Amino acid sequence: MQRAGLHSRAVNPPQAATPPRPPIWLLVAIIGIGPFTMQVLVPSLPAMGRDLGASTATVQLTVTLYLLGVGAGQLIYGPLSDRFGRRPLLMGGLALYAVASLAAALAPGIEELLVARVAQAVGACAGVVLVRAVIRDVWSRDEAASVLGYVTMGMTIAPMIAPILGSLLEQSFGWRASMVACLGFGLPLALVAWLRLEETLPAPQPLPGLGAILRAYRSLWAIPSFRAYTALTACATGIFFAFLGGAPYVVVQGMGYSPVQFALAFAAISIFFAAGNWLAGRLSRRLGILRMLGVGTMIATVGAVSAAIAMVVLPPHILVFFVPMAIVAVGNGMTQPNAIAGALSARPQLAGTASALVGALQMGFGALMTFVVGLVEFGSGIGTSLTMAATGVACLMALRGARRAGG
Repeated sequence: MQRAGLHSRAVNPPQAATPPRPPIWLLVAIIGIGPFTMQVLVPSLPAMGRDLGASTATVQLTVTLYLLGVGAGQLIYGPLSDRFGRRPLLMGGLALYAVASLAAALAPGIEELLVARVAQAVGACAGVVLVRAVIRDVWSRDEAASVLGYVTMGMTIAPMIAPILGSLLEQSFGWRASMVACLGFGLPLALVAWLRLEETLPAPQPLPGLGAILRAYRSLWAIPSFRAYTALTACATGIFFAFLGGAPYVVVQGMGYSPVQFALAFAAISIFFAAGNWLAGRLSRRLGILRMLGVGTMIATVGAVSAAIAMVVLPPHILVFFVPMAIVAVGNGMTQPNAIAGALSARPQLAGTASALVGALQMGFGALMTFVVGLVEFGSGIGTSLTMAATGVACLMALRGARRAGG
């Protein structure tokens, strides 16, 4: 009886039901937990090394391995979410995040902390992949760029408050308090997501096994526009992670500023990134992603090259280091939502898989930049700024590829 009643609607079933649009504030909170968790420990890296008896290079792995965990985790979540849905994968990721946060808070040594941080990253990155996929599920390409701009703008609250909160908690209770704070944020977020986030996957995609996952990734990588937009996303992110990898040592150890002063300056960078996101949200639908990418990439590259010039010719000062990064942040805020929306639109029915591959390459390149900065930075800021400048030039090359691919 029910089958007969559905006969008249069977002509075009995918359009019969529109996936529900989730509240923007919830998407902001879900996607923000990853960058919050990564950056909440950054001001405490020197103190953590002293407490655990670990070298600077080893402590830096709490950032580098976190980024690699985010990248690897996204490769798993994306294809599985295209098959089983966004909601169950998100809830599983948040559960893993809570357990890993508790393990990090209780870690007796640096080895245990590193393992917990990787697990924490794998859990948190579910939010990055699945929020992007959810947005692409229920909004068109240019609309998705606009929504991603607003979501990313809201997400900047997390990296804005994370270093400040982390530095204050470290001064008052020690660095472990930051991991307890992660647990305190993760559990309520999981409850709200369970109650408010509905499934948005329009139609499950077949996924018979590992071979199908690899074929899906290969088919995406074969699309020129996907490669170009992904490269642009990774390079733009790489400028930021080069800065993130070197900034604590340049500012705190090299220039002698306190962790709180560093955190406040870093929070200001987030405001400029939010301004770029706001511009993306306002203008992307009207101007299109290629025009926005042209402006955003140029601004970010100018800022990165200016950082290298300033650190070479001007005396050491926190403003000399941070003002060019503020310019980069505006450009990145305009570039990121548009580049991601372009990549996810290369094959919309595989938005989850595309989101995973973009995110994995984005985080992998970011981890590489933190590693490179660890090799070339000796406290003066020159190594960090030169790495930023080189990555900015790579952004221009990726933009050229996106234009050739035709958007």
